[in-house]
Amino acid sequence: MSLFAILYMIFAYLLGSVSSAILICKMAGLPDPRQHGSHNPGATNVLRIGGRWAALGVLIFDILKGMGPVWAGYYLGLTQFELGMVALGACLGHIFPIFFQFRGGKGVATAFGAIAPISWAVAGTTFSIWLILFLASGYSSLSAVITALLAPFYVWWFKPEFTFPVALVSCLLVYRHHDNIQRLWRGQEDKMWSKFKKK
Repeated sequence: MSLFAILYMIFAYLLGSVSSAILICKMAGLPDPRQHGSHNPGATNVLRIGGRWAALGVLIFDILKGMGPVWAGYYLGLTQFELGMVALGACLGHIFPIFFQFRGGKGVATAFGAIAPISWAVAGTTFSIWLILFLASGYSSLSAVITALLAPFYVWWFKPEFTFPVALVSCLLVYRHHDNIQRLWRGQEDKMWSKFKKK
């Protein structure tokens, strides 16, 4: 990687470290998502504690902070491998944000945003699989984990040069969901809509 690409990857990490869930909740007078709900600063938890509009704002920002650096990287002349590493940097920032004691979200929306400019076909396929799994099971976490495991195969099929960095991102997503995986295994994970019925 060139020095510029390394510096740009650091920039992507810093941008990814901006937690929209925490900032939007603070501006809207909502509880800190790290202290309420699932304690995860992401769109799904903000939906639980703050409603759909706050969650939509978080979702859009998280997608854009993954998409923006990768998209701009194309016009800055980065190589395919460097673009993949920039995508990884944005996801690392979201999951381990330097501005918030390295306690970040699970990275699904940011990963989707980072992958989209690399291949819209992959982005469309992964979103479709996630949506089908979510509607069939009701588990957002299960849908995210299975989609993350399948994503490198989609990338290998459509854009094989990005397989390695996307596989790293997928490993991060699966690792970040390890608590959910344990709850799913024990049958203790709540379905998404059941959490709203309890309110």
